[in-house]
Amino acid sequence: MKLSTLQALAAAIEEGSMRGAAKRVGVSQPALTKMIRELEIELAAPLLVRTSQGVVPTAQGQVMFEHALKITKELSIATDQVRQLSGDMRGELNIGAVPLAVLLLLPETIRTFGQAFPNIKLRVSEELYIAQLQRLRSGQVDIAVGGIPEDMSSGEFVTEKLMDTTMVVVVRQGSPRAKAKSLSALADAKWVYTGASTESGYAKQLFESHGLKAPPVGAVVNSTLALLSLVGAGDYVGLLPIQIATHPLAAQFISIVPVAETGLPLTVGVIIRSHSVVSPAIRHFIAHLHRAVHQVATTTN
Repeated sequence: MKLSTLQALAAAIEEGSMRGAAKRVGVSQPALTKMIRELEIELAAPLLVRTSQGVVPTAQGQVMFEHALKITKELSIATDQVRQLSGDMRGELNIGAVPLAVLLLLPETIRTFGQAFPNIKLRVSEELYIAQLQRLRSGQVDIAVGGIPEDMSSGEFVTEKLMDTTMVVVVRQGSPRAKAKSLSALADAKWVYTGASTESGYAKQLFESHGLKAPPVGAVVNSTLALLSLVGAGDYVGLLPIQIATHPLAAQFISIVPVAETGLPLTVGVIIRSHSVVSPAIRHFIAHLHRAVHQVATTTN
């Protein structure tokens, strides 16, 4: 089974036509048809179905397509890493980051890293902790920048601390709950939980850290924008990193509730897969993240 044949199959499925695939791969249409036919014979299974609109994958073809994409991507990553180790700093870096990192750290990191390594293409996606780990596991992102829980397994991931923050209680501007002096006064409020489930929500962690029962779940979101929208426009209570809660954009809609209890501490850091090769591009990006942290600390002190 040749890589060129898998690339031909992937092109046919993505283009939806043999003609478009042949043009993309750089071979004649009969040659591309022959390549895919030979693959079907090798696998003893049909991979494509021809329709009046073009071609679509069979169930078997979809399986091969998904694995072909993974193989092609892994080969591309390997090629980039070999070049980088030889001093040719080019390629692509995919970063998943929590909103706090996107707001405070990434603008400066991307600026300085981009100046130093203009041939490294950066792709940034904003997502919360659970989504980050899922994408990190699957190889969709190379680096995750987000909260590092104390109970994170050290076997699957390697972490490196960047900064500490505190999650504070927030409500909409003008809410009567903005005058609450304790968490117990908010125990009957509708709380916005962040994460994949209520079991991992920051609100639950905050209450339990002070010996209180977890508050009612008003909504579960996996987006800071969704949390801001719910809290800013409704009778919800939520938790946000203090740097976001005090940012001028957020402060137009929300207020920090001055409860007596301390906020929920959170360590923000870099997370990478423990069994993957750390490329020079990843090492340099982490170094630039640390520089951005230092600049933020210098600016705010």
